Amino acid sequence: MPTTPDRRDGRPAGSEDQFEAAEAVHLAARETVTVRPSAPERPTVRVDPGDRATVRIDRGNHQTVKLPGQRRPPPGPGRAPLPVAAAFATCWAALVSYVPVAAVIGMARTLEGQGGLGGAAHAGLAGWLLGHGVPIGTSIGPLGLAPLLLTLLAGWRLNRAGLHVIRAIGARRSGSPRVALLVAGMIGIWYALLGALAAVLVNGKGTEVSAGRAAFHFFLAGLVFSLIGTLRSTDALVVTARRIPPALRHGLRTGVVAALLVLAAGAAFAGLSVAVGGGQAADMISAYRTGVAGQAGITLVSLAYGANGVIWSAAYLLGPGFLLGADSAVRVTEVTLGPLPTVPLLAGLPNGPMGASGAALLAVPVLAAMAAGWLLTRRLVNLHHVVDAHLVHGRTPGEPAPVEPSWSLVLGAAALSGPVAGLVLGLLSWMSGGSLGDGRLSEIGPVPWHVALIATMVVTVSACIGAAAGRAFRAPARG
Repeated sequence: MPTTPDRRDGRPAGSEDQFEAAEAVHLAARETVTVRPSAPERPTVRVDPGDRATVRIDRGNHQTVKLPGQRRPPPGPGRAPLPVAAAFATCWAALVSYVPVAAVIGMARTLEGQGGLGGAAHAGLAGWLLGHGVPIGTSIGPLGLAPLLLTLLAGWRLNRAGLHVIRAIGARRSGSPRVALLVAGMIGIWYALLGALAAVLVNGKGTEVSAGRAAFHFFLAGLVFSLIGTLRSTDALVVTARRIPPALRHGLRTGVVAALLVLAAGAAFAGLSVAVGGGQAADMISAYRTGVAGQAGITLVSLAYGANGVIWSAAYLLGPGFLLGADSAVRVTEVTLGPLPTVPLLAGLPNGPMGASGAALLAVPVLAAMAAGWLLTRRLVNLHHVVDAHLVHGRTPGEPAPVEPSWSLVLGAAALSGPVAGLVLGLLSWMSGGSLGDGRLSEIGPVPWHVALIATMVVTVSACIGAAAGRAFRAPARG
């Protein structure tokens, strides 16, 4: 009987195994190659999602090549919730502004054996509240003279807190005034809670503090100072400024510049006066028999009130002067003083009226306001790229000359700067004053409305003169 050759799998041919037919079909399908001469081969690419994508390239639906895909980048960090970010930034700002006060008082009290660390922390907390304008009730009466240097430190940290919160919630460069105000309000609420808590801790026998008033003062401080940072970080300040009429916008800027120049003149005069009276200041410090730490504490307290002295000096140069107790006056034309505490800061007080040299001192704020008006004109000239034989800034050759600023814009902005400068200096005068008990030192500092009124008149007239001079006399362009 004839035989057939065996199959490639080793089994005899013609086997009646029921799986043989299926296996034969399977082997035939694997060895079959489809040829498509009329159409070019078009591989199909499929990407499977996943942490590591798999790329499948199908050529004629018969061949699959697997390639490792690139790893997906990790998702970006999520934005912090506004209440959480505001709480963290506010607590950090409060801690940074409180620690220097507690450290200085703690050093003095610990080395001199007056209460230890607990008493120093309590006294530092009271000083921190006083730096925010919260009056402290004592046995001699209310203590309400705030050290403005501490106020500036707290304001700087709140300003930074506003910047950090805007970045944390992802609203930087958003240009939204609503977001800036919302963040500042949230910081103000958290700061008010911290102020109320500090008042509760300080309140007691010998140091009476109202928690409600502390919360109000801290809320205003947190809102105002952090709003400066949020407006800057979101660019909402630029967006808001563009909506203000040009005369008012430049008037606001010039008024602030004039107030800062007057304060700079006051700082220079105050520093010179204290330097001249340096020997008297040294005698005052040595009069305290408290050791090195106590004398250092007295010096630091004087420095903390140095910002107050700058504002008082500016009020002195403007003419209204300031008070150092009831029935007292310190002006260019009058000096009436009673018994004063032995503080090195007071070593720079004038001994009497300035006489003929007082006229030169009264001219200092006038010159400062004229400089602010002149700077206003120069800024407007630069913005408008004035040509026609005058200075040219930022204009390419061949570009047509824009219209130069009008007299109405220059003089209108200069006139508006006077009330702005008066408002700023009046507000600072109010912040720099206060009381040291119920006795003769119950009135200290300038009279706010006197300073505001005189500053408004001086800056309005002087800024207009400076702006008009800068507009009329411009330097010709050099070829």
